[in-house]
Amino acid sequence: MAIKVDNTNYNGEVLERILTVATTSNELVEKGLIHVIPGVEKKISIPRLKVGRMLQKRKENPVIEDSKGDFNWSEQTLEPHDFMAFTLFNPRAFEQIWRKWQPKGNLVFAQLPPEAQNALLDALSKQVQFELGDHYVNGEYVEDGDDTKLMNGILTQAAKAADYKCVDVSKADTMLKKLKAVRAAIPKAMRSNPSLRIIMSVEDFDKYDDELTEREAKNASETEVNRKRYKGITIETVAAWPEGLIVATLCSQDADGNFFAAVNLQNDESVIQIDKYAPASELYFFKLLMKADTNIAFGEEFIVADFRATPKFTKKAAATE
Repeated sequence: MAIKVDNTNYNGEVLERILTVATTSNELVEKGLIHVIPGVEKKISIPRLKVGRMLQKRKENPVIEDSKGDFNWSEQTLEPHDFMAFTLFNPRAFEQIWRKWQPKGNLVFAQLPPEAQNALLDALSKQVQFELGDHYVNGEYVEDGDDTKLMNGILTQAAKAADYKCVDVSKADTMLKKLKAVRAAIPKAMRSNPSLRIIMSVEDFDKYDDELTEREAKNASETEVNRKRYKGITIETVAAWPEGLIVATLCSQDADGNFFAAVNLQNDESVIQIDKYAPASELYFFKLLMKADTNIAFGEEFIVADFRATPKFTKKAAATE
């Protein structure tokens, strides 16, 4: 059953609320690093327009052959995939735990009090957000048979791009040197963009923070954390982000960033159905249905340093610096 009781020492008096384990959430969404497009039932395209060089010497009577510069139109696709959360539970499981939460009414029509329902729904919503956070970053989609392969995450989609910019940091033995190499590879047009972010794992930022603390007295002491910035560029840490991977790109919750997600409803993960499983059953169910997919807009605006043991971003597959 979905409610499992372990090591209870119920003696009639317990805390007024249920405690749940702290978890991270979908940080790409919560931190405003990704543009979420709601209401996508099947598929949506991200239109992209690139313009070639236009200027040339003046000519008194230009002809067709003098035309210079092209408008190159292309699209990236977001195709949300279906997945769900579904679990059964028996409200009577609380009878042995908490007298306050014993179901009211005849056993046939026993119902879990709203306070207990809300606690379970809250725990379910937090878990769904936690799992989505990992899928939005690292997810891979497989058509059949694997409940861990529900959708393609940002890193999976970016690795498919032919034009991402890969930075070689194999000779950089510190986080400072790695960040220096990444910043040097950022196109000049992006340098002053207020949406520019450097994204890394919590572990990699800890290394960077330690290096700053140990380097000079002007940086934060051991009792403080250094500012999440490098040369004026804001650093974002994401719990689901893999260690050994640094990305610099434009991040925004509006359409001017480089990360996009499409969902059926903007708050899909909060639309939870709770009802009796069957007329003759004492069991109740929680059910949540949703669709989601992610993608990047421009590979050339995705600057990546992959120094993992088995890198997924390589210069062989990408445009080099």
